[in-house]
Amino acid sequence: MIDIAKAHAFGNDFLFVPAAQVDTHDLPALARLVCARHTGIGADGLILYSLSPDGSARMRLFNADGSPSELSGNGLRCLAALILHQLPPPRAGDEPPSTVRVDTDAGWKTLQLTGRTEARFTFRASMGHPTDLRQETIDVLGEALSIVTLGMGNPQCVQLVDRLPDVDRFERLGPALATHPRFPSGTNVEFAIVEAPGHIRILIWERGVGPTLASGTGACAAAVAAMRFGGAAREVDVDAPGGTQRVEWRDDGVFLTGWAEIVLEGQWTGR
Repeated sequence: MIDIAKAHAFGNDFLFVPAAQVDTHDLPALARLVCARHTGIGADGLILYSLSPDGSARMRLFNADGSPSELSGNGLRCLAALILHQLPPPRAGDEPPSTVRVDTDAGWKTLQLTGRTEARFTFRASMGHPTDLRQETIDVLGEALSIVTLGMGNPQCVQLVDRLPDVDRFERLGPALATHPRFPSGTNVEFAIVEAPGHIRILIWERGVGPTLASGTGACAAAVAAMRFGGAAREVDVDAPGGTQRVEWRDDGVFLTGWAEIVLEGQWTGR
């Protein structure tokens, strides 16, 4: 039996397992098994985590198809919510923790709790600085597409558009971009429209998952691309199908604000 929890942020959902319980498992196979929507618990990804005596955590992420990923902004926030959710009640006179630090494959991330109601936790997370930000044109399915590429702890490809693609175009271009030879390790893909200087709307095709309702790093990437090349302000609301997150790009990096919600805690049979 494996201890397992589930949490989501705007419909982008993750399963959480203590790393020590599965250190002898085939981890990609485990991710595929538990993330399966119809025969497993169902999720966009599996996060293995461990806690340190100082209250910080370490996480490793596997996408639903079993492939590893460096970082998920929503998964990171879900883990922080789970950590605070599982803490014993503070003793009389003690202040409950309001900061969570997590070591990821993209480096240390710090999250500041800004609100809590029941099992829903809102954090402002320091996501670091974007890297390798550039505009370029690539051929995709015989079409020359202008894109913005960057790193947001993981690889990102953003197409700034005047109109979001319809379902057919999204389902053709999303996987074609995510697996394009330009990106040997694959990439996450966002289609983004700047509706106002402080408001962006996106659709997301995540590497190793497919369409997702939301993405933390994707929201950050789309915001940075729109701020640099699309006329957006340096603080924006980013709307995805699952809801709205806040992104700020400041001198000390990119900050992402949104909520995460605990769904369940239980045990997996390990079959």
